[in-house]
Amino acid sequence: MTPPTALFRLYRAITPLIQPLVWRAVARKLRAHGVDKHRQRERLGHASLPRPHGPLIWFHAASVGESLSVLTLIARLGARLPAANFLITSGTATSAELIEKRMPPRCRHQFAPLDAPGPVRRFLDHWRPDAALFVESEIWPLMIVTASDRGVPLALLNARLSEKSVAGWKKWPDTARFILGRFTLLMAQTGQTAEDLIAMGAPADRIEVGVNLKTTSAPPPVDSAALEAMRATVGARPLWLASSTHAGEEVIVLDAYRRVQARYPDLLLLLTPRHPERGAEVAGLIAAARLSCARRSAGETPGPDTRVYLADTLGETGTWYSLAPFAFLGASLVDKGGHNPIEPAQFGVPLITGPFRQNARAAYAALQASGGLVEVHDAATLAAAVTDWLDHPARLSAAQSGARSLSRRQDAALERVVERLCDALTLGANGDRDDA
Repeated sequence: MTPPTALFRLYRAITPLIQPLVWRAVARKLRAHGVDKHRQRERLGHASLPRPHGPLIWFHAASVGESLSVLTLIARLGARLPAANFLITSGTATSAELIEKRMPPRCRHQFAPLDAPGPVRRFLDHWRPDAALFVESEIWPLMIVTASDRGVPLALLNARLSEKSVAGWKKWPDTARFILGRFTLLMAQTGQTAEDLIAMGAPADRIEVGVNLKTTSAPPPVDSAALEAMRATVGARPLWLASSTHAGEEVIVLDAYRRVQARYPDLLLLLTPRHPERGAEVAGLIAAARLSCARRSAGETPGPDTRVYLADTLGETGTWYSLAPFAFLGASLVDKGGHNPIEPAQFGVPLITGPFRQNARAAYAALQASGGLVEVHDAATLAAAVTDWLDHPARLSAAQSGARSLSRRQDAALERVVERLCDALTLGANGDRDDA
């Protein structure tokens, strides 16, 4: 094993000195979100739950997006490894709240220990993981090296690094090589990230390009009662969904709606802003466009004369994708990078999007190649795309098939990740790796 570098030894020496300051800051944030003192101390490595009997696989993620992205993977691993238990750690109160609502069987959550000798030691003494998977850019030197020194096989999963982070690590190549060399497997989101990891000093023979886990998450839940009620309310009216829109996009969507309405006067626009707290703002835009509106947050339902149904609520995305034949997906006509296109694809919903799709470039490209995506640039092209699918049911049906085929491919890709992890981390049929 490569000996610790001078920089790593300095980091290990300094972290106990700054730990009290860091602890006060993170405890204050957790307290502000209503996290009790008992759970706050998890950041110091003091567990609030007992370790389960048998093998334990530990996932460490940063915050909401990273944490939720691994829940489906954990569920698949749980089905493959029926004797295994799972621990997921994260740093924020919001991530903890969402994780605990969606955790698969045999899974528990704890706040991650601070990356200092005491918290890391206490954490590992209690949980004794049989394997550890760090998600995206979570490269915490002490956590990684200490776990490795205890014989825990490690994987870096869904790796994603910013240009700034890569440049920083390249300044200390010996330390980067020392830390990254502790991983048995490094699965990058893209070929560029794989190249960056190699440039930073990671062993090239342990790096693979995998699937972006955020595109393999389980579909959002569907409220069956609400879905049936909406189907009865909408009836035979043509319907168009504009999903997860951002400021600057609703004006374009409403302009496009007015253009399509000239051909389909009974068209209902189901508009779901990404941030429901913008409901009043979006309602004002609808009024300014002289369109009748019903707001779901006010308990209203669309009537025969309603032109826009503003679904300014949380947690109903799956219901709307179950209802709609196709959708415009927001964060793409403004430079926000696009949202996850696999989520609607799981419901067989093809997409109309703007040109900004860099957050999930590969998934969008695959959806476009399958025929399940149309790119637009303004209100006129958006209206033309909506009209085309309304005018040609056969084209819409083909696009829906393309969306479903992408969802199936992502599901198969996730199964390959499961197989690769089991092989690389020597997780056997019982979820064990010769547990001591």
